[in-house]
Amino acid sequence: MNFDVYCDESYPDLLSSKKPQASYLAIGSLWLRTENREAFKAEIHNLRDTQRVGGEFKWQKVSKSRLVFYKELISWFFSKENELRFRCIIINRERVDLVRYHQADQELGFYKFYYQLLHKWILDQNSYKIFCDYKSNRRRDRLHVLRDCLRNSNLTSTVEDVQAVRSNESVFIQLVDVLTGITAAKFNEKAKDSVYKTQLIAHTESLLRCQISPTSLCEKKFNIFRINLQGGW
Repeated sequence: MNFDVYCDESYPDLLSSKKPQASYLAIGSLWLRTENREAFKAEIHNLRDTQRVGGEFKWQKVSKSRLVFYKELISWFFSKENELRFRCIIINRERVDLVRYHQADQELGFYKFYYQLLHKWILDQNSYKIFCDYKSNRRRDRLHVLRDCLRNSNLTSTVEDVQAVRSNESVFIQLVDVLTGITAAKFNEKAKDSVYKTQLIAHTESLLRCQISPTSLCEKKFNIFRINLQGGW
């Protein structure tokens, strides 16, 4: 079976910032069967047209005038049940030892966490195309190396490509931006100054029927992997 995976991140500069604005870096991914791509895209565009939302939508644009749209978008995501899945990795920047484990290279560390996000959900006998929100990297081969690592660790599946896509060109990148933003805001307690973002988080949790928090690997709809960087069990 063929799958598309769309990825985006929240607080991507935490590993290098000298004045960090949060504690947790989040990298999110949206998973769907390739055969559903065009139908789902059309449904999102229809939702945008109905709510008269033009241009790019994203977590940073949640506002009073667009709150109904964002709530309906989240409701739509949950209505697709396991045909549309979200997985997010949460990294505590204070636990990351760049010197010891990542050659003092925050960019290398960032893509190692990207690998941890993806490889457990790449299953045998399937084929995957992975689309990452465009990010300016010091080394141009980062996505190629990520692709090769995923291929080497998933020999009975096919990772066709890992490529960059600008968010304004993909409603799926925009959707994963919103879902990742919701998750990162919950862990970083960053939505308190915005009543509308707080309401959107509450709406998401009402559909989840629980608070946004780490889940087990077997959670398939809204999976949150808070990576343990301390060792132990």
